[in-house]
Amino acid sequence: MGERQVLPGYCLLLPDPVVPHLNALEAGARAQFMFDMALVGDVLLLITAAARINYAIYGNVDPALHAHIFPRDSAEPESTRTAQPWALDWNAAPLYSDALHGDFKRRVGMELRKRYAAKSPEA
Repeated sequence: MGERQVLPGYCLLLPDPVVPHLNALEAGARAQFMFDMALVGDVLLLITAAARINYAIYGNVDPALHAHIFPRDSAEPESTRTAQPWALDWNAAPLYSDALHGDFKRRVGMELRKRYAAKSPEA
């Protein structure tokens, strides 16, 4: 889960082990990372009111591969509905806390474990 929940359900995906960028992964690991990223999106679509998922991989500030995964809700205010997430007020966003977001995180984890076993390209 993202440290600041700028959009409800915002998640981060990091590879293990850490690599500097997507192109540093061997073909199989690269395919797995992209698969995992889409799988997180599938789960977020399932358990949120998201109309779509925004995915972002940059690495300009933190040179370690990570993907930002943002559920986007069609009920977002008009002023933010089409804005990219970095245009939003991150300082006003609630910090992740287990008290506020723990149940959601557990639901995501449970659904990921269930789907990963059934859909992994390695299976």
